Amino acid sequence: MKKFRKVLDGLTTSSPGGTMGSPSCGSAAGTPTAAPTPKEIDVQETLVSENFQLCKTVRHGFPYQPTSLAFDPVQKILAIGSRSGGVRILGRPGVDCYCQHESGAAVLQLQFLINEGALVTACADDTLHLWNLRQRRPAVLHSLKFNRERITFCHLPFQSKWLYVGTERGNTHIVNIESFILSGYVIMWNKAIELSTKTHPGPVVHLSDSPKDEGKLLIGFEGGTIVQWDLRAKKADFRIYYDEAIHSVSWHHEGKQFMCSHSDGSLTLWTLRNTTKPFQVTFPHGKIQKDGRKESCKPILKVEYKTSRSSEPFVIFSGGLSYDKAGRRPALTIMHGKAITVLEMDYPIVEFMVLCETPYNNEVQDPYAVVVLLEKDLIVVDLTQSNFPVFENPYPMDIHESPVTCTAYFADCPPDIIPILYSIGAKNKKTGYSHKEWPIGGGTWTLGSHTYPEIIITGHADGSIKFWDASAFTLQMLYKLKTSKVFEKPKPGEGRAAELGEEDPFAVQMVSWCPHSRIFCVVGISAHIILYRFSKYDANTQIVSLEVRLQCEPEDIITPSENENNPCFSEPGSHSPQPHHQHPLSPGSRTPDGAKDSIPCLKVKDKMVRVPPGYQSDLVIQLLWVDGEPPQQITSLDLNSAYGLLAFGNCNGLAVVDYLQKTVILCISTLDLYGATDPYQRLTRSPRRNRQSTSGLTELTDNQQSIDMERSKSPTSDHVNGHCTSPTSQPCSAGKPRIPMGPEGPRLTRRGPGRPPFRKAQSAACMEISLPVSHTEESRENSFSRSRSSSVSSIDRDTKEAITTLQFGESYGRKSDALPTPCLWVGTSLGVGILIPLSIPTDQEERMEDPVTVGPSGAVQMLKGSVLRFGFLDCNGALIQSPYEVWRDLNAPEDPDRPRRRKLVHFSPSSSQDAFGEGHLAIVCSERQAKVFLMPSQSCLFVHNITESSFVLRADVVSLCNSVCLACFCANGHVMTLSLPSLRPLMDVNYLPLTDMRIARTFCFTNEGQALYLSSPTEIQRITYSQEMCDNLQEMLGELFTPIETPEAQNRGFLKGFFGGNAHTFDREELFGEAAAGKASRSLAQHIPGQGGVEGMKVAASGAVGELARARIALDERGQRLGELEERTALMMTSAETFSKHAHELMLKCKDKKWYQF
Repeated sequence: MKKFRKVLDGLTTSSPGGTMGSPSCGSAAGTPTAAPTPKEIDVQETLVSENFQLCKTVRHGFPYQPTSLAFDPVQKILAIGSRSGGVRILGRPGVDCYCQHESGAAVLQLQFLINEGALVTACADDTLHLWNLRQRRPAVLHSLKFNRERITFCHLPFQSKWLYVGTERGNTHIVNIESFILSGYVIMWNKAIELSTKTHPGPVVHLSDSPKDEGKLLIGFEGGTIVQWDLRAKKADFRIYYDEAIHSVSWHHEGKQFMCSHSDGSLTLWTLRNTTKPFQVTFPHGKIQKDGRKESCKPILKVEYKTSRSSEPFVIFSGGLSYDKAGRRPALTIMHGKAITVLEMDYPIVEFMVLCETPYNNEVQDPYAVVVLLEKDLIVVDLTQSNFPVFENPYPMDIHESPVTCTAYFADCPPDIIPILYSIGAKNKKTGYSHKEWPIGGGTWTLGSHTYPEIIITGHADGSIKFWDASAFTLQMLYKLKTSKVFEKPKPGEGRAAELGEEDPFAVQMVSWCPHSRIFCVVGISAHIILYRFSKYDANTQIVSLEVRLQCEPEDIITPSENENNPCFSEPGSHSPQPHHQHPLSPGSRTPDGAKDSIPCLKVKDKMVRVPPGYQSDLVIQLLWVDGEPPQQITSLDLNSAYGLLAFGNCNGLAVVDYLQKTVILCISTLDLYGATDPYQRLTRSPRRNRQSTSGLTELTDNQQSIDMERSKSPTSDHVNGHCTSPTSQPCSAGKPRIPMGPEGPRLTRRGPGRPPFRKAQSAACMEISLPVSHTEESRENSFSRSRSSSVSSIDRDTKEAITTLQFGESYGRKSDALPTPCLWVGTSLGVGILIPLSIPTDQEERMEDPVTVGPSGAVQMLKGSVLRFGFLDCNGALIQSPYEVWRDLNAPEDPDRPRRRKLVHFSPSSSQDAFGEGHLAIVCSERQAKVFLMPSQSCLFVHNITESSFVLRADVVSLCNSVCLACFCANGHVMTLSLPSLRPLMDVNYLPLTDMRIARTFCFTNEGQALYLSSPTEIQRITYSQEMCDNLQEMLGELFTPIETPEAQNRGFLKGFFGGNAHTFDREELFGEAAAGKASRSLAQHIPGQGGVEGMKVAASGAVGELARARIALDERGQRLGELEERTALMMTSAETFSKHAHELMLKCKDKKWYQF
């Protein structure tokens, strides 16, 4: 614990590196500022660097770009490999593990060591890896790198320690799983085929041991050659040469026949009795045309031939559809007897696997389900029902149903919110699923002791919002909201989509949610905001719409107007931001020259609509087109349920809306927020271009008088220049820089005539809104790299000053204030923090009738880079929460005895302190710097330059270990935490060396030391920076391996055992071991010890495979001894019978002889 004491006498308020000054912050000016009364801030900081450690916790969603699939039929766990080298292992809900190969090479194939808690992966860099799954965080025990050959196929027989590896050259190698060393036994391709064959058979595409005899290995070559290799005799039993390329082979469980799938869409059935020609050739989807020829079909990529006790065999395959039908969807075909069922899929099939009751390949398989891995989905089909329904997937595999465009993370939510959202969302669930239990039920998972309600919100490109229960490292969808239902469907060729080429006009940019009041706000890419209220009852409602003109305009004369009821000095006519029903606008409204003007991008439904229980739209706010220029996208948003206010801004200015009265109370350009020496007066505007002007936010009281404003036009000005005006502001002079006389100093705000109307993505705080949702990942990453380049600063003199962050809260608007009042903190892209006091009626009836008034700008703080976040602490260092309104259901039936009244919860800065009115601390964080101010004196206590070479993307004041800190995520991938209020660095980890736009757009912090980001377009990665959570991580994760007894093999019977060959006497160790086969060439493959550690290798060697080997050896020895005993017993019986026979013959011979005849 460290104690910080700061004496505010004005002598210690110098800022390191501060060059820009503000009269309200002596530190920024670099000169001492005398405080009226010296004070001491005594804060006991409890957080130290030992409280922080960064690590990944869990990954949710569908594996991005999947490549392979495997299933353990005993443990009942599923593994999915991906192109980026990731492996996801899934079991029962809660058992979800992510592993990553360090090389990042694509995973070609997966092989479980069935019921042994181990997994073999074959990667595209020709390396085999052995993973230990007997620990909660799997680790690589061994790796084997092939140097001269490329791996194409692997096969591991059940209860064997020898892995068959097929290569591109056509050779088959054998690897010892225990030691991960190559055996000297190699099946060369030229030995497998006949010497007379003139062509290379191609890569190995299939390897499997015969169900009838483990000593026979079936090798399939891509060129159409199939060889059954006798491992003992080291020769081929038979060879099959077929004209069509082979893609897969599947055995009948009796080992007397097998089926092949081919590139021409055919299936061939072969019997071991006659291998000269196929027993049967079928084209399942090839119809006979009029000319007698078969339709050409696509290749059948995989076939599985499974037998069933209770019915005819199943033949399941992917592909094979005819070419003639264009646009036909990918399909999985199930042939069961004479019935053929085609299951069409939404995405291409990557791999499928039939799940069977037994792990033994020589028993009746009895398939019960098919796991189908698609490019963007995972489906499990129930084979036990005739209509083949799918199982309801318990994993969150549909995060990417529409591309994710924004995320929000809320930890330690009110406990009642999750059950309510779940009950509402459950009513809209799909039906028709299989009634059986999800078949992938392996592993164990228990609810940990360190759990609390957590909710993740994702916004999507189609305008949908999803609420997810993220408690206890799980993810389950609670509720889905479609924001597009508020608007009319845009007609082709109309709206923003047609004008700007926007594919997703409803795409969600940002969200703001108050869990306590359950008020939810959505910002869309078409410059629209939708405010929702939660209700448990359905209702008939008419959507109220407000249209706001927040745009730079080069001309037009503003005439004086009076409006005492509206604090916003509004223009008459279409320039007034009024409710839509008071001021209807034609969607085709245009200026005389044909340019769009005073119309929104989307059309709100104007009819009464029936809304179901859940989130119901209460208000829609839209920015308007001006002179053919579309509205700029909204860059910041905040709402406060206790105040009943919503604030938003973009690169043109700021607007504040009273959503209780459905009115706009402030609409002002960014530059007009700054106060001059006299903030209550405005200097007369001169039409001359070289005249400097000053303006400030005029004091707005109940008795307001309109201010005369003029607009001037330069004859040489261009219509797209950056002229910032608003109903309450004076316009910029046309085409010339505006240099306000405010404390921030000179600043250019013009945009050249050749520049597009959209602001460049040079501010980290506004990056996500500079790119359309439909852009590709490459364009996003390129744009992000440009934003990060040193030549482009976020403080760009040639861009407009955007509103980058907003925060409502109780604070002191002026230095002379004795008590805190409602305020709005405004941060801009040029590093300026502005404090705007608000006057809100306290009485409930007055609040619904009297206007909310806005005072003149108070404090103006300066920082380096765009302002990203505000936070507030009391003078004891405790976090001050924003006030909120307790949720009330407006659609609930009225109770005459208990009228509904607003219940507000306030967290006053002085409520937790003995000295009334002592003040509070304000934390302001920008892209490069963080500062702590004491309010109301506005003295700067602490300054910390976060980064010089990069810039901060996300920053938040979060609670951790009953204390608070400032968490930052930089564009160079660093995650940092700073103590509060002293801003001491506590943690700095280079977590993501290369950050792309997707991560920058979706990274967000929350309380209790957690954060998340979109690691791929389909996956959410959660991380923690809390040491306590890292220590407890093991108990919070699921167990992949559970001890289960391997099912016993069925009794084969005397006749099957007698005529079924000598499969049980096959000893692989005798054939493949070093004593018999010798050592493999060292240059062929290189053994690499894994990072699982020596102890892990010992555990694996003595545990998984070692125990299996010892059990097999003991079983073989016992069987051998029993066999020898049986043979000795048989010999003794034969000997006894022979003795008895001879004794009988001797007795007959000597029966009639006298004693003297002997």
